Formats: sequence, structure tokens, C-alpha cells
Amino acid sequence: MNTDEDTRDQILIVDDSPENIVILSELLYKYRCAFALNGADAIAKTHGNEHFDLILLDIMMPEMNGYEVCRELKKHPKTRSIPIIFISCLNTSHNEAEGLELGAADYISKPFNPAVVKVRVKCQLELRRVQTALRDQNELLEEIVQERTAELERTRAATILSLASLAETRDNETGNHIRRTQAYVNALALHLNDRVPPEQRLNRSTVNLLTQSASLHDIGKVGVRDSILLKTGPLNQLEFEKMKEHCLYGHQALLAAERELETSSFLRYAREIAYSHHERWDGSGYPQGLRGEAIPLGARLMAIADVYDALISRRVYKEPMPHSQAVQIITQGDGRTSPKHFDPVLLNIFSEIHGEFTSIAQRYNDEEHSDYGVATA
Repeated sequence: MNTDEDTRDQILIVDDSPENIVILSELLYKYRCAFALNGADAIAKTHGNEHFDLILLDIMMPEMNGYEVCRELKKHPKTRSIPIIFISCLNTSHNEAEGLELGAADYISKPFNPAVVKVRVKCQLELRRVQTALRDQNELLEEIVQERTAELERTRAATILSLASLAETRDNETGNHIRRTQAYVNALALHLNDRVPPEQRLNRSTVNLLTQSASLHDIGKVGVRDSILLKTGPLNQLEFEKMKEHCLYGHQALLAAERELETSSFLRYAREIAYSHHERWDGSGYPQGLRGEAIPLGARLMAIADVYDALISRRVYKEPMPHSQAVQIITQGDGRTSPKHFDPVLLNIFSEIHGEFTSIAQRYNDEEHSDYGVATA
């Protein structure tokens, strides 16, 4: 059972003079007082199991002076925040400045005034209590912020899933297509960080946003007529022009949501990917004919991911293509697809890590879940 004495602030008095320790202990009888006769003992006590709220530290001690003790205490996380008051016969302004520069909270010159010692000790202990309360409050607020952030992330993930599922209901492609393309985008984005200067690297949050946003690349297909979207044979030119409008539909829907929220990095990435993932590095893509780095990064990542997955996936109108052939077409071209269509940096990354792509394709193989399949040979 705790007593009143247990809850009192504890002060460590460090002085090589037993007489000074007795005087200060009697003066500060309202507090729990411990003592050390030298610097090494003081450091040992602070690193032990005892907790100290304040240290009164003499400077002129043998072997290890007070400045050295203070410097050592400020190095360690456990003792760094303990306020230190120097009490010394060294009473020049230079001595005081040196002590304060080392991190001491106050400096009292000997011979000291008992009333001054009491007031300054009381002030430092009250200040420490306020600082501790503020730290605890900040930690609580940080926990609340983390909980709210996690809740927002879960809400965002649920929203993405619902929108992506809506697109799936109107498309021949499967939910695993979305999972695979997300994983491809994630792999490319992570490896991109190894190729660019530090100031251009993507932080974890941006990589996550790009990965999540990739699932909405074809959300605009909900606006395409069934007769075109679900056609089992090749599209004619007019039908293909209508199909290309899915980029615009996705852009408009996500832009409206983005404007409603006023600011949303997730919706911005999703909008850019939905609008521009059919753009080509050489400017021959659609809907805007963007060229080079004018194409948003998310869309450049998605372009490789989408083409690769389309090549290796079985559809009602085509058989799946082996992984090795898909890699050859993307990196060397086949008449319809050319290396000039892709960001050259991302294309080099794909050439080096395409083994990760086939692993992803195997992990999310459609044949285990539907009538469609993925060829990974």
C-alpha cells in the first residue's frame, strides 16, 4: 500500500561534502532525498531502479566534476530529462553560463540562501510536473490521431473495394485482375526508389496510395454500354472509340468526388491513373495523347501492369499468353505494343524484376476462382 511519503518528489543531492548534504536534506525535508558523494555514484544511482525528479549537483568534486556528471546524464534517454540545478562556490557568470549550456535547469551560488534554494527547487519540480502532464497529453493525442488515421484508412480501403467491385460486375475481367495489377504497381514503385535520387524517392505513404489507387483504373467502364463492354469478339473501330471513353468517365467521376472533398491525394492519384493509364510514352496513347513525363507517374506504372496482365490472362475472346512471351512483347514489341509506349526507366525495372510479376500472377491465379485463367509458364 502506498504512503504519502511514496508519492513525494525525490531529489538526488550530489556533493562530496557530507555537511552540505545534511544541510540541503534538512532544508528540503518536504521531499524524499537521496545522496551521492561523487559523480560515479550519482550516475550509478540514476541508472538504477530509483526514479529522481530533480538533481542538485555540486561542481567541485574529485575525479569527476559536476560538469562531467551533467554531460554524462544528458547523453542517456533515461536521465536526459531530469532537471539539474548546479549548487557551487564557482559563482562567476562564466561558470553559470557553462552549466546552463550543458543543459542544467538552474544555477545557485554558494553560500546559498535557504529561501532561494526552496523556491527554485519548488519551481523546477512544478515545471517538471507540467512538462510530464503535457508529454502524457501529447502521447494520448498521438494515440487518438493514430486511431483516427487507421479508421480513415480502413474507410478508404472499404470505399475502394466497393467501387472496384462495382466495376467488376460490368466487366469480363475478374477481381484478381485488380489484385494483380495493384501488386505489379507496388513492385515497380518500390524498385523505382532504387533508381532515383533521394529527393525524388516515393515515401511509404505515396507508394501505398499509388497501389490502392490502381484498383480504380477501369472504374469508368461502368459507363460503357454492355453491348461493347461484354462483347465476346473484337471491337470495330466505332466500338473501340466508345470503349476508350471509359478513361473520361472514370476521370469525371473521381474528379467530382475530389472536388467535394476539396483535397484528397488518394482521389488525385486514382483520377490520374483512371484518366491516363492508356497514354503512351511516345505520345501515341489516349485520351489526351500525353507524352513522356507529362503522363502522371501512377498512370505510367499502371500502363506496364495493365498490359502485362492483359497479355497473360485468359479472356472469353483469347487464350492466355506465357509469361516469357508477354515479357518479350513488352520489352521488344509485336507491332501493336512497342517499348516506346512505356517509361524507359520503368521498362528497365520491369525487365529486371519480371520474375516478381509471374510470382504475383501465380499468387492471384484466376483459375482457382473463375472460368478465366493466367498463363505463367
